[in-house]
Amino acid sequence: MVKEKNEYINRELSWLQFNGRVLQEASDENVPLIERLRFLGIFSNNLDEFFKVRYATVKRIDEAGKGGKSELGIKASDLLNIITDIVIKQQTKSLDILSNIQKKLEKKNIFVIKETEISSDQHDFIKRYFIEHISPALVTIVLNDSVKLPLLEDISAYLAVKMELKDNSRQYGLIEIPKSMDRFVVLPRKDGKDYIIILDDVLRYCLNDIFNIFSYTKISAHMIKITRDGELDFDSDLSKSFIEKISASVKDRQIGEPVRFVYDKTIDDETLEYLMSKMGIDSKDSVIPGGRYHNRRDYMGFPSLGRTDLLYNKIVPLKVKGLSLEHSIFKSVSQKDFMLHTPYQTFSYVVKFLREAALDPKVSSIKITIYRLAEISHVASSLINAAKNGKRVTVSIELRARFDEQANIDYAEQMQGEGINLLFGVTGLKVHCKMCVVEREEDGLTKRYGFISTGNFNESTAKIYTDFTMFTANQKILKDVNKVFNFFETNYLVYRYKHIITSPHYTKSKLFMLIDKEIENVQNGKPAFIKLKLNSISSYKMIDKLYEASRAGVKVQMIVRGICCLIPGVKGMSDNIEVISIIDKFLEHTRLYVFCNNDDPKVYISSADWMTRNIENRVEVSCPIYQEDIKQELLEVFDMCWRDNVKSRIIDGSQKNKHKPDLEPKVRAQFALYDYYKNKLN
Repeated sequence: MVKEKNEYINRELSWLQFNGRVLQEASDENVPLIERLRFLGIFSNNLDEFFKVRYATVKRIDEAGKGGKSELGIKASDLLNIITDIVIKQQTKSLDILSNIQKKLEKKNIFVIKETEISSDQHDFIKRYFIEHISPALVTIVLNDSVKLPLLEDISAYLAVKMELKDNSRQYGLIEIPKSMDRFVVLPRKDGKDYIIILDDVLRYCLNDIFNIFSYTKISAHMIKITRDGELDFDSDLSKSFIEKISASVKDRQIGEPVRFVYDKTIDDETLEYLMSKMGIDSKDSVIPGGRYHNRRDYMGFPSLGRTDLLYNKIVPLKVKGLSLEHSIFKSVSQKDFMLHTPYQTFSYVVKFLREAALDPKVSSIKITIYRLAEISHVASSLINAAKNGKRVTVSIELRARFDEQANIDYAEQMQGEGINLLFGVTGLKVHCKMCVVEREEDGLTKRYGFISTGNFNESTAKIYTDFTMFTANQKILKDVNKVFNFFETNYLVYRYKHIITSPHYTKSKLFMLIDKEIENVQNGKPAFIKLKLNSISSYKMIDKLYEASRAGVKVQMIVRGICCLIPGVKGMSDNIEVISIIDKFLEHTRLYVFCNNDDPKVYISSADWMTRNIENRVEVSCPIYQEDIKQELLEVFDMCWRDNVKSRIIDGSQKNKHKPDLEPKVRAQFALYDYYKNKLN
C-alpha cells in the first residue's frame, strides 16, 4: 500500500478498500442470497461513481501536467495504474462471486438463464415480450466509417454487435440497453421453479428480429460500457440564473471525457479495436476487461420473487418513547428533546413535524435545508402545504448534490412556483448541513422549534441509512441554527455561534480545542478519550491532530465506514488509535463525536465528516447534546457499535479488511440496536 512518509493512506486506495468491504458482504455465505446479489449491485454502483468523480479528478491532474504527489501522496500517473490493477482484481472477484451465487440460487429453484437455454415453452413468451415491450423502446445505432459515432451515455450499457456479411465484409452496430425497463425479466414459473432472464440476453435471442434487413452469415453481441468525467463545469454567463447554470452543467456531463471503458473480455480483438477507435479511447483511459454483463448496479433491484427466505427480515420501524404520531409533536418537544435513530425508529416523525407546522395557525415560518430528497417526497409536499397555508417557508436547496442535481432542480422549480423562498447556498460552498427551524407564536412571544440531523430528509434512504435526528425546543441551540440561515442570505457576514459548531469558519478550530483539552487532561493525569463515528476521514490536518493526541496518550476509538487515510497502531505515531469499519444490512451514516472532558463527556451529532471538503468547503453543523438521557443513549450506541464482532473489520496499515476476532458473545451492532430501542419502549 502506497503511503506518504508512512503517515497517510492514499484517499483513492482507501476508498477502493472500502468498496472491497462491500464486496466481502456479497461473498459472505451468512448473508441471504438475494441480499448478496444486491451487495454486488452496490459494489458496482459505487465503482461507477468512483470513476466519474475520483478517477476523473486524478486523470485531470495527470493531464494538466502536474505530478500530483503533493495532492495525492503519489504521482497521478502511477496512481491511475494502481487503481486500474486493483479494480481489475476486484471485478474478477465480483464475477466469481456472481457465479457462485447463481449456482446457489439454482439449488433454491431460481434459475438465471441465458439465451442459449431458452426452452420451447419460454420461446413464445419471450418473443411476445420483445415485440410488445422491448422493441418500441430500443435505440439501435448502425456504425460505418463515414458517419461519426453518436455520443454514448455513461449511464447506459450497450451491446456491441458484429455481423459478418455474405460479401465477406463486416457490419457493426450498437444496441442501447433500455434504461426505462427492468433489467431482469421474470419468466413464467414452471414445476415449482422460478426463471429469470437478463434483458441483455433477450436482445441476444432476438438479434435477428433487430437486424433482419442485413444479409449476414454470422452475428455476435458483446457488452460494453463507458464512464465519463462527472465533474460539473459552470458557465460564467451572468445573465443566467443559478438553476439554469446547474441544469446546463448536468446536460454537459453527458459529453464529459471518457475515464473508463469496460468490455466483455470474450470480444474479438478486431471489434474491440474498432470500437475504441470510434470512441476515442486512449491509453490514459482505464480500459477494463469484464464479464458478459455490465451495469451490475442493476442487481440492487434483483426481483425478490416473494422469497423472504433469501432476504433479510424486514424490520418494522419503532416508535420513539414520548413522541406520538397521533398527537402534537410540538407539545412533546416543548417539554424535552427527543432523538430519532433511523431506520430503527420511524422517519414519519420528521414528516409529522413538518405537517403539523404546515397546519398550525400559530406557526409563522419554516426554514429548512435540503440536500437529497426522495423521488416522491412527503417533506417537499409538507413544505408546499405550509406555503399554501400562508407560512413563510424558506428552503436552502443544494442544487449541486452530486448526481441528484436534476431531481433537486425539478423540486426547486416546483417549490418556487408555490411561493417558497429558495436559497441556493453560498458561492463556493456546498450546503451540506441538515436542519430545520420553525417559529411559533406563544403567549405573545416567538418560540422556536426544530430538528438537526446527520442525514438527508429523505423517506427512501431513511429506510436503509442509519442517521440521528434531534428534535428540540432549546432556544439557545435554535438561535444559533437561525443564524446559519441568516448566513445564507448575508454571507458576507461571519456570525458567532455559542453552541453549534459550523463549517467553514469554526469546525477545525473548535475540534482542535476539544482535542487539545483531552491532551491537557491526560497530561495532568485526568481521564481522557476520544470516540468518533464517521463516514470518512481524509483531512491530513485532522489526522495529524489525532496523531498528536495519540502520542500524548489519549485513547482514540474510531468507527469509519468509508475512506480512512489515518493509519492506526503505528508505534510512536498512532499507538493509541484503533479504527474499525462496519458494513452490514444498513448503510452506516451517523456521525458522532465524543470527548471525555474529564468524565463529563461532550457529545455532538454532525453532518460533517473529517474531510477537507467538510471542514473548509461546505456549510456543516455539529450540534451539542445537552440532555443527559440522550447523551447516555448516544454513548451506549457507540459502545454497542464498537463491540460488534460480526460485521466489523479492523482498519490498519495493511488494508486487508480483516474481521474482528470471532469471540463470544457475538455482537452484531445493527441487530442489537434494534433490540435496544425495542426494549426502551417497555
